[in-house]
Amino acid sequence: MNRVRVGLLGCGNVGAALVRLIDEHADLITARAGVAIEITRVAVRDLSKPRDVKLPADRFTDDAASLVRDTDIDVVVETMGGVDPARALITDALRAGKPVVTANKELVARHGPELFTTAAESGVDLLFEASVAGGIQLMRPLRESLAGDRIHRVMGIVNGTTNFILTRMSEDQMSFADALAEAQQLGYAEPDPTADVEGEDAASKAAIIATIAFGARIAVDAVYREGIAGITEDDINSAAILGYAVKLLAVAEELDGGISVRVHPAMIPVHHPLASVRDAFNAVFIEGEAVGELMLYGRGAGGGPTATALSGDLIDAVKNLVSGAKGATIGDLVDRSMLEISETESQFYLLMEVADQPGVLAAIANVFGQHGVSIKSMEQRGMGDDARLVFVTHRARESALSATLDSLRNVDSVHRVGSVLRVLGDEN
Repeated sequence: MNRVRVGLLGCGNVGAALVRLIDEHADLITARAGVAIEITRVAVRDLSKPRDVKLPADRFTDDAASLVRDTDIDVVVETMGGVDPARALITDALRAGKPVVTANKELVARHGPELFTTAAESGVDLLFEASVAGGIQLMRPLRESLAGDRIHRVMGIVNGTTNFILTRMSEDQMSFADALAEAQQLGYAEPDPTADVEGEDAASKAAIIATIAFGARIAVDAVYREGIAGITEDDINSAAILGYAVKLLAVAEELDGGISVRVHPAMIPVHHPLASVRDAFNAVFIEGEAVGELMLYGRGAGGGPTATALSGDLIDAVKNLVSGAKGATIGDLVDRSMLEISETESQFYLLMEVADQPGVLAAIANVFGQHGVSIKSMEQRGMGDDARLVFVTHRARESALSATLDSLRNVDSVHRVGSVLRVLGDEN
């Protein structure tokens, strides 16, 4: 073969960036792949829409199925997003013996295991580096470089929109609403930001990370999810006073023989590497038995960074296709026990509005003690009608903390239990 012909499904922001990258870096890519790579057909929804790519009009089609069936297409790259029709198209391509490269996090999170099986049965590559954390190379280290180590935990910031919002709230004292509006104005957040701010996007990525890190079937619906819409300016200020930063974290870890996968906001110490990750950047912190601690950092989204991850996978797929080989596989995925959030442990931050009178602290401390939750620190802020108590606990089980909160709401001198945030990093 003196060239490999690529069919591209979708030519939006990411797909167009890939086309431009292959054109601009053609000599470099050819040298590294050992053969020329050419985008020969592109499937799009609307043929009349203008696109900033140097491709002749006759290479575009609105019939994605015909592109996949085309015997002149050697490799398929999917950037269209969503589950359907991407799932059927990728399955058909794999069954036809065509390697597939995808950036589709939702599809891999929901149907990864069945697609991995189809790829293995067909003897071709299914590569998905771009599905998690954009330009950060994470899947390849987990699949290959760390394949011989036991991973204990992967924890990271995998959604740039929420990290941008929390950075603005922290550094510029903006409200959540104002920070979200700026993120939308700059194009970091969609007009409907639900998938980002409610943690849905991060949950899909967490499911993929856990699947690869632990070799287990992880259903995205089993991922505990909590977003940042409830984070207030008081929470951000309290965190700073206590020496913490607030981040939306995806956490996948082995605990008590099972696996916990969750997405939620948390306070982390300012000296932790993840605390310094600002704006729309992503970072993933890996803890392995032999390797110790690693952190991968970079742009987690955007056309250029994501296209870079796609091009790396595409070069690998092409090299393997030409040589008749196959890249690193997922291996046999096993069923593992998934822990409920109530079975996990962490420290907790609590803010309560209370009556400013003698005996209040003793009554509250008694409730903590009844449920086996130990108080690490406490301070009072404000007086009179504005009296508030801020607590940070030692490590405690989520179920014990929930029982504590239920009891505290029945204490007469507690007017309101306000914010409750997990605290990670100090005692983990």
